[in-house]
Amino acid sequence: MTEQLAVMDFHPRPQAGAAKPWAFPAPQRGTLANGLTVLRCDRPGQQVVAVEVNLEAPLDAEPAGLDGVATIMARAFNEGTDKHSAEEFAAELERCGATLDAHADHPGVRVSLEVPVSRLPKALALLGDALRAPAFADGEIERLVRNRLDEIPHESANPARRAAKELSRQLFPAGARMSRPRQGTEETVAAIDAAAVRAFYEKHVRPATGTVVVVGDLSSTDLDALLEDTLGAWTGNTAEPHPVSPITADDTGRVVIVDRPGAVQTQLLIGRTGPDKHDRVWAAQILGTYCLGGTLTSRLDRVLREEKGYTYGVRSFAQVLRSAPDGTGAAMLAISGSVDTPNTGPALDDLWKVLRTLAEEGLTDAERDTAVQNLVGVAPLKFETAAAVASTLADQVEQQLPDDFQAQLYRRLAETGTVEATAAVVSAFPADRLVTILVGDAAQIEEPVRALGIGEVTVVTG
Repeated sequence: MTEQLAVMDFHPRPQAGAAKPWAFPAPQRGTLANGLTVLRCDRPGQQVVAVEVNLEAPLDAEPAGLDGVATIMARAFNEGTDKHSAEEFAAELERCGATLDAHADHPGVRVSLEVPVSRLPKALALLGDALRAPAFADGEIERLVRNRLDEIPHESANPARRAAKELSRQLFPAGARMSRPRQGTEETVAAIDAAAVRAFYEKHVRPATGTVVVVGDLSSTDLDALLEDTLGAWTGNTAEPHPVSPITADDTGRVVIVDRPGAVQTQLLIGRTGPDKHDRVWAAQILGTYCLGGTLTSRLDRVLREEKGYTYGVRSFAQVLRSAPDGTGAAMLAISGSVDTPNTGPALDDLWKVLRTLAEEGLTDAERDTAVQNLVGVAPLKFETAAAVASTLADQVEQQLPDDFQAQLYRRLAETGTVEATAAVVSAFPADRLVTILVGDAAQIEEPVRALGIGEVTVVTG
C-alpha cells in the first residue's frame, strides 16, 4: 500500500518593508510664570509619561565638610511634604502607579518621574509638592544619613567602585570637589543633618534655574494648564546659578595599585580627561572609542578576551563629567575591566600594544563601518521609551547643549571617516598619558607591572 504524503501549504513569507526615516525627537520649549523652563515632546502611543526635572544644585556648591548633602537632599524629595508624611507620600505615588527617583551629580540634581498618562495630573501634583515644600523631617534625614553610611563600606569593598574613587583622587587636584566621592565620605555624611539639607535646598533649589522635561502621549492632556496648576505653584528667588570651577586634571602616566591581599582578580581602570560634547571632536571621539572597546567585536576584546583569554570583557568609554560651552567642562575617557591576578602584567602589556598599534596603523574601514552601524543603526530602538528620550533631553539641558544636539550627533557619526576617528581615539588614549588604577594583590602584581615601564608605580592600602 502506497503511503500518502501530506501536502503542506505554507503561509507566504513576510517581506521587509521600506525603512522609515527616523530622527531623534525635537522638543518644544516654553516657560512657566514662575520661571521654570519646560521642554515637552509628544510621543503618540507612549502611555507611560516620563518627567525629568533638572535642578542647578551642583556638587561644587556643597558647603565645606558636608560632601553628600546634595545626595541626601535628593533622596529626601521622596520622604514627605507639607501635605503628606513620608508614608502617605509613598502611598499616594503607589496609587498613581508612579515612580519618583532623584540623584545628585557634579552638574546638579535630577528628579525623575514615570507615570501612566491617565494619572499624570495627580503625579505632577505630588512632584510639585516635593519640589515646593519638601518636609525634610529630622527623623527621615537621620534615617537617610544612616542608610548612606551603611552603603559606603559596601562601595569600598567593590573593586570597580574602589577603582573609580581612586582614579578621581589621582586625576583631580586635592581641593577640587571632583576629586572626592560624589556621595560623600563617612566623615562628611555623618555631619549632615536636617538643618544642613534645608539650608542647601533654600540656597540652590528654585524654579527660575530649573528645567522640566515631559515626554509621552500628550494628545489628550492640556499640559500648559496642568503644569501651571502643579509645578507652577512652586516659587523661589531668581538668584544666579552657583559658579563652578574649571575642570583641571593631571594625566601624567603612572600606576596606582590599591592593595587587596589574596584577590584572585585585578580590577583595571585606566583613564584621563578629554573634550566634552561641545568640542567638534566629540563625534569622532565616540566613534573611535567604540572601535577600541565599545563592544564584543572591538580591538580590546578581540585581543584580551578572544585571543588571550585574560578577561570576560574590557570596555572603553567617554563619559561627560560636566559640560559647558566656555571650555570649562570635560569628559572622563577610560578603559575598564578585570583580569585574573597571574595575568595582570601580560594583560596590561597587551593592552598597551593595542594602543601603540592603533597609533601606528590606525583603524580599518571595516571597524569604522561596524561602529557606525551599531551606534546609529540601533538608535530608533534605544529611544523607544519615553524615559529614554526624556533622560537624553535632560542631559542636553544639563550639559548646556542645543535641543537638536542628539539628532545632529547621529548625522555627524555617519559622516565621520576612518582617519578622523583614528586621530580622535589616539588623542583620547595616548599610551604615555594614562593614569592606571589596579585594585588587586600587590604582592603578586607589583613587580610584573613595574617591569612594563608604563609609569611610576605606587601602592596604597585597599
